Amino acid sequence: MNKIPSFQKNHNILSVGLHAQTDAHGITTFDLRFKKPNAGNYLSAKAMHTIEHLMATVLRNGPAGENIVYFGPMGCRTGFYLLTVNLTYSEVRALLKASIPEAIALKEIPGAKKTECGNYLEHDQAEAKQELAAYLEILNRF
Repeated sequence: MNKIPSFQKNHNILSVGLHAQTDAHGITTFDLRFKKPNAGNYLSAKAMHTIEHLMATVLRNGPAGENIVYFGPMGCRTGFYLLTVNLTYSEVRALLKASIPEAIALKEIPGAKKTECGNYLEHDQAEAKQELAAYLEILNRF
């Protein structure tokens, strides 16, 4: 079997930040790397689940909502994938810098009721907000 593009990157040198990973079928996959791979510091499952709910909602309801295909977690718990159409790296970076404070400001977790979520008890909004704030600092460095 062929290795998929994300497994072809050398995770020993992959850094935190925002990386445009692949373009296929008109969709660009962005790697939102919150944590350095294999460094022993990972996102908790509860924080990741909450970040997914917060950011997917904000991004899909924002000015580029029609360009958002998917926002979701990496299984390795070091970040998220953002799949987009017709958005450049610069546009995505600006979009994230505007969307993260909006997600942090949300008082409730969208879609977190039992009827809306398949694992509604596994959320941590406080930790999610801390992780989002830390990632925003990373984005602001470059």
